[in-house]
Amino acid sequence: MEDELRTRWIKVLGMTLLLSVSMTGIAQKTKTGTGQVKTLVGYISDGSCGLKHMAGMDDQACTLMCAKNGKFVLADRERKIVYDLDQNGQQRAREFAGKKVNIKGRHAGKTIRVTSIEATT
Repeated sequence: MEDELRTRWIKVLGMTLLLSVSMTGIAQKTKTGTGQVKTLVGYISDGSCGLKHMAGMDDQACTLMCAKNGKFVLADRERKIVYDLDQNGQQRAREFAGKKVNIKGRHAGKTIRVTSIEATT
């Protein structure tokens, strides 16, 4: 009985250790925005239009109209990449709709954790 209890206890400890190590590895892989702050250049657009707006509308009007039912994004037209903006970026982006900007922040994949947005020329 005592040996069986000891064996069970060792198995439980082993599984707990294995699970802890696995979860640590997963957490490190899924951390977002842990890199250095970088500056990205592009245009504040909306998630529907991305890199190209509707014909017949200027960039600002189209972005504001489409973002009502969606979200703001950073459209890097030179590299043809569209980045999602975090909640902070969503709040700051409206005043720059359709304009070329410098966004400072950390990004992981295609999401930017925005620290600042400034208009650029």
